[in-house]
Amino acid sequence: MDTQTLSPDALSVIDHYLHFHVGPAVCSIPYFNNKTVRARGALGISVGKGSPKEITDEVNMLIFKHHIDSNALTNDSLKKFLVDRNIGIDCSGFAYHILNSESRARNKDGLKKRIAFTRARGLVGRIMAKMSPVKNTDVATLADNENSRIIAIGEVMPGDMIIMIQETTDDERNHILVVHEVERVDSKPTVIHYSHAIAYPEDGLYGSGMKQGTIEIADPTGSLFQQLWKEGGMIEGASNIFTRARGSRTELRRLKWLYS
Repeated sequence: MDTQTLSPDALSVIDHYLHFHVGPAVCSIPYFNNKTVRARGALGISVGKGSPKEITDEVNMLIFKHHIDSNALTNDSLKKFLVDRNIGIDCSGFAYHILNSESRARNKDGLKKRIAFTRARGLVGRIMAKMSPVKNTDVATLADNENSRIIAIGEVMPGDMIIMIQETTDDERNHILVVHEVERVDSKPTVIHYSHAIAYPEDGLYGSGMKQGTIEIADPTGSLFQQLWKEGGMIEGASNIFTRARGSRTELRRLKWLYS
């Protein structure tokens, strides 16, 4: 068996979101829903687009400002601290920082230089997008044919994206998974490992954040829905993400430059 993974730098980004440390406490960064917290003119940290470093700096500043003893934090109280202050990451912000790190690790430049903002409106919109690329890179932008292409399951590699587009005008319901590992046997993919940021109904107020799962490939010539999805101990139809994928236009995509 052969296992392929993202670069150490990109895996480190995932780990920082998944295991956010303050003092002895550790938790995953909560999911940020821009639909419920409207602050689009704010800094990336305030709209679910912050990098691990930006989130760390913001949390350290708040701890200092409010005279909080970081050594007294528990895993649960740290998660509550983040949620109550609207500190989190959305699915496209999470994907952006992982793919940006992977692109740099492959000497392909960062996403700021690569992404085509075809959805930006007018000259001002394009300038704003280039000035704040992470805030303007949503799922639909990553799924745009100018930025990525559809690939077959047999081609899957770390850094590829499973993109779910809602066939409505509600961009907030679009979603993205990032492939961080691929297992192969005789050069054929057998298991896809993915990471994403999401909030499920059963997560409640303080349970959202980073999730990871697998897709066991039963038929590499078939569609994604013909494979075995597992996440959080749940399989296929019982899995929220599989159900969401079935209700979307779901595509396996690759940034055009990543493996060129």
